[in-house]
Amino acid sequence: MKFLIYPYLAILLSLPSMNGHGTNEKNPEQNNQSESLSAAATGHFRIGTALNERQLMGETNKSLELTKKHFNAIVAENCMKSGRIQPEEGQFVWEHADRFVEFGEKHGMEINGHTLIWHSQAPKWFFVDEDGNDVSKEVLIERMTTHINTLVGRYKGRVHTWDVVNETILDDGSWRNSKFYQILGEDFVKIAFELAHQADPEARLFYNDYSMAMPGKRAGVVAMVKRLQEQGVKIDGIGMQGHVGLDYPSLEEFEKSIKAFSDLGVEVMITEMDVSALPNPNNHQGAEISDSIEYQQMLNPYTDGLPQEVQEAFNERYMDFFRLFLKYKNEISRVTFWGVTDRYSWKNNFPVRGRTDYPLLFDRDYQPKAVVSDIIELMENYKTTN
Repeated sequence: MKFLIYPYLAILLSLPSMNGHGTNEKNPEQNNQSESLSAAATGHFRIGTALNERQLMGETNKSLELTKKHFNAIVAENCMKSGRIQPEEGQFVWEHADRFVEFGEKHGMEINGHTLIWHSQAPKWFFVDEDGNDVSKEVLIERMTTHINTLVGRYKGRVHTWDVVNETILDDGSWRNSKFYQILGEDFVKIAFELAHQADPEARLFYNDYSMAMPGKRAGVVAMVKRLQEQGVKIDGIGMQGHVGLDYPSLEEFEKSIKAFSDLGVEVMITEMDVSALPNPNNHQGAEISDSIEYQQMLNPYTDGLPQEVQEAFNERYMDFFRLFLKYKNEISRVTFWGVTDRYSWKNNFPVRGRTDYPLLFDRDYQPKAVVSDIIELMENYKTTN
């Protein structure tokens, strides 16, 4: 009998694995299923990720492999911020930024520079004279001009989009009382966009901010952009930071902001996307870097992994947002995640240092989470049903 059984067994083992519906689970192409997020998003929007300096220096090559496979746009997480790129006046540090741009060019990606003008990580020298006093309007404009001309000029024609100004409108719609605002007033935004346009007329220019689903901030950003447009300033789009949680913000308010911003006639980009699975201290919904609260064990409950019900809520939250993004695919040009894997996510240290969070689509071992295939399937199906 064994001589009769073995040939049949060999034939069975040689057949592809089939599921209950008669499809080959190990060959996604036979299911018309893309193998990457960016491929599935083709025709909808670009899929981007932020790259940090450790990744750019080749210390985490697995992150770069994931980037090449799943993303067709990249953003500089830190290496182009003014405090990193020009820590001392006139002393520009190009190593990491050059690597970032070269990586994007090598792999045919859309390259986004982040960010030209931002209060939070600007070097202290930017605003003071040799005696430590605030500089005049003329001096600050001169420093902005040198910084933007040098940075944008170096990558003219190579960096496709710039986050020109970052986080200058507060949640209630008022202006942040930053040094830029104190010295130049509202005009600093106009000046920054005009300088960026002069340095590279072909680059697309964006305003970027967090908590964009809040009605006050929505109204404040709309008012600011309208003023810029009335003054003839080139502003191509608005970046809506997607630092969200399992229960905030509401999808309805997020959708209202997508509509309000697109009604201005500009691109909408979802930037800095991540979904925190951890409890939200003090109903914290923003991304204010200066915020910090005392560490408490109750705020770090999942050090050994997410419980099943939390994982399911996490998956559904991502799916809800991608359903919304696809609904507005004609208005949204890019969806960018703030990091590649949970291992290096900033959410492990914000707003409570030392927590273990799970906000991204790839885990600490560089493996795709279950929701990745669900998002891919959703985007693929949307091509045939809409």
